Amino acid sequence: MKNQLVKFIKKRRKVLGLTQMELADRAGVGLRFIRDIEQGKETLRLDKINQVLELFGHIMAPVPQSKETDDES
Repeated sequence: MKNQLVKFIKKRRKVLGLTQMELADRAGVGLRFIRDIEQGKETLRLDKINQVLELFGHIMAPVPQSKETDDES
């Protein structure tokens, strides 16, 4: 899942032609936070991740890992 987030944010940033600094400014987060995301840091604040994803029309949300997991709820 972490790798999907890293790939998604890097790809969207590059498609829009944004530097890490420009993405940070537009999202209202620090440059260090963008670097942490793109380097796959293990622990990140969900609210800040959503600030970044909001620029791309997305949010983090729970998704089932498999059909078995989904049936247990």
